[in-house]
Amino acid sequence: MSTIYDVARAAGVSPKTVSRVLNGDAPVGTDTRRAVTDAMVALGYVPSRAARMMRSNRSGLVGLITGAISVTLEEAQSLGLPELFIVQGIQKAMAKSGKTLMIADTGGDVSRAAPLIDTFLQHRVEGLIYVAEYHQKVVLPPVPADTPIVIVNGYDDIGTPAVLPDDEKGMHDLVEKLIEAGHTRIGYLTLREDVVATPLRLAGYQRALAEAGIGPDRSLIAPGELPGRETDNEVLIPALEGLLALNDPPTVICCGNDRMALRTYGLLRARGWRVPDDISIAGYDNYRVIAETLFPPLTTVDLPYRAMGERAAERLLSLIAGESRSPSAPDIVSGPVYWRRSVVAPKGVALTQTTKVSGGLLS
Repeated sequence: MSTIYDVARAAGVSPKTVSRVLNGDAPVGTDTRRAVTDAMVALGYVPSRAARMMRSNRSGLVGLITGAISVTLEEAQSLGLPELFIVQGIQKAMAKSGKTLMIADTGGDVSRAAPLIDTFLQHRVEGLIYVAEYHQKVVLPPVPADTPIVIVNGYDDIGTPAVLPDDEKGMHDLVEKLIEAGHTRIGYLTLREDVVATPLRLAGYQRALAEAGIGPDRSLIAPGELPGRETDNEVLIPALEGLLALNDPPTVICCGNDRMALRTYGLLRARGWRVPDDISIAGYDNYRVIAETLFPPLTTVDLPYRAMGERAAERLLSLIAGESRSPSAPDIVSGPVYWRRSVVAPKGVALTQTTKVSGGLLS
């Protein structure tokens, strides 16, 4: 197998000149360059990509840490696939850039992130992306200053570049559309209190009401789940019954996510309540396996996972290209409201076609 020294001898130049031609890191005369390339062709010389990567510190590799690959079919059916959708968005953007994405799975164990990062660094990745399971604060091991990293669906206390869903705007936009449809008594069954999205969505809910001149009513808000008991109907049942028992009950109930909305449909029907004839229901996530197959289909807010993945990849590519790596505020990505037939105007209020269209994407 020919070496760089064989090429140098055949071209009548020094090995350093051959290296300059290969790496393009210094000017070389046209005749000299032609002599070197002709010698490489004649000798069948194949440059060592690994050696060139080590010299240039450009491997073309990006490391991605996620828990999406190890999700079981049962978990996917009940929880959705947010991490996988984020990964798909990242892959789409990386494919356009020519970078190669290396994916490692934590198996749901966050403590595995540190050794996975070490492994990626040994492979000389140009950057790293960490995908959190849901919107949350994370603590990652230190990463060398010359290796940029971006967090998706999470953030940390040191200002690592991050991409997050705009939970506050999503809930605000949903409630705004419900008000446009004629609802003024809007119930809200929240996610558990220890989830970062909960206070953000509550703020959006309250802002939309305030903008419409509707005063706050704490009796319309109840937790639909508790820490460690996310799918426990023993929490959801009394919360729902409390809303329905009010002297002036809500005409529409917003659920913390589409899975909660699914369970709420069932609990209402078991009590003889019809959706949306007796009460309207809205969700959050736009988990289409639920939202589009429920009857009636569910009005909900889209969590823009693929768009978040694309934004994270674009952010990392900018950092790799030399953008400042100083601590910065997270990038916030919002999704639209999907207006479906689970929401109608309250009795006595006509829901016009104009209101329907302004309510968000029709589906």
